[in-house]
Amino acid sequence: MTESRSRDTSDTQALRQILEVTRKLAAPFDLDTMLTEVVNASREVLHADRGTVFLYDPVSDELVVRVGTDLDSIRIPADKGIVGESAQTRQVINVPDCYADPRFNRDIDRQTGYRSRCMLTIPLIGYEDSLVGVLQILNKHDGVFDARDEYVAQALAAQAAVVLHRARVTEQIIESERIGREISVARDVQMATLPKDMPEIPGYEFGGAFAPTDQTGGDLYDFVPLGNDRLFMLMGDATGHGIGPALSATQVRAMLRVALRLQSSLDDAFIHINDQLCEDLPDDRFVTGFFGLLDAATHTVRFHSGGQGPIMHYQADMGEFDWHPATTFPLGYMPHSELGAPHTAALDPGDVLGLISDGIYEYENESGEQFGRRGVMRVLDEHPHAGAQELVDLIMEAARRHGGAARHVTGRGGRRARAFLRTGLGRGARGRTRSEER
Repeated sequence: MTESRSRDTSDTQALRQILEVTRKLAAPFDLDTMLTEVVNASREVLHADRGTVFLYDPVSDELVVRVGTDLDSIRIPADKGIVGESAQTRQVINVPDCYADPRFNRDIDRQTGYRSRCMLTIPLIGYEDSLVGVLQILNKHDGVFDARDEYVAQALAAQAAVVLHRARVTEQIIESERIGREISVARDVQMATLPKDMPEIPGYEFGGAFAPTDQTGGDLYDFVPLGNDRLFMLMGDATGHGIGPALSATQVRAMLRVALRLQSSLDDAFIHINDQLCEDLPDDRFVTGFFGLLDAATHTVRFHSGGQGPIMHYQADMGEFDWHPATTFPLGYMPHSELGAPHTAALDPGDVLGLISDGIYEYENESGEQFGRRGVMRVLDEHPHAGAQELVDLIMEAARRHGGAARHVTGRGGRRARAFLRTGLGRGARGRTRSEER
């Protein structure tokens, strides 16, 4: 009778503790604070020495320790060890003697100097039977964990799983909003670096557009007047999506303007910027780039094209298209030991030089057909007398019509080229304006 009353008292006390834990966990804590509360509550209710919460990361399929006693961040496969077995089977695992169980990993004890005696491992199951993580409690103060402890631990774990799921979702929403704000700032910075007005050189027209499908993109274009009817033209595309490529694109533009301010030649600017990007960018990143110098006195464009191509040259007098391939490898790919002579395009009256990103060429419709060179050629054939900016706008619109309901562009190897178009078009008129040409 005395033993029964003692058990009832103990169960009542455990229930009260769980209810108190539930009340405390209802507070709007951040995730790390919530994890600490779960661990402390588990130790208190189960009269244990230590506890650890492993959160499940579905992306990497790992169990991750963010809060634990004397433990730094640890990641383990979600199907390994005792915690992995508990996660996979969704069952409580009670180990009365850790060192007698072959599943027990002794490395953590060796790292911390702690000795695990007994262990209770409970899966944390959230909404719709989703795995939130695993709760592991170590070393009961007075013996080993029994069936009653398992029952209490499961009740506690059910409450903990719900609040941890809530805290994690809240954290993800907050992080998403923070990233959204940062991306918005990055987009503002990137858009501010684009040319506000097109350059004015007698006998030439220029147009450009930039329309990333993400809030930011790795594309860039720029026109830098150099005096004496000379103009530096830049067009490039940094690999990847989001803020990183946008920063790379901005970096290239900034380095180019510094190089030109120091009166670097076309070759020197290309080499120095390439070599600097080799030092700055990760090994899997690079920037395709067209560096071109227009000399309106000679009606020529000398250029290096690092991985950027094809460069379109429409020869109006013959009604033909030249498609110049890339002249060298992308910027940041490897240092230049030597650079070949720049290529030269001679512009006759009515010619069009088109710097068009792969986001236009590779823009697909629902059938998987790319806009391609044919799409660009069709626009120029249908609008032979359109001005430079009008041609830019027409190509953009034609690509959108081609895509129809398909909202993405599939690049080489299945990669999505999410930046649409950054085009610079120069119409040469051999010293004459469009009105004079007519």
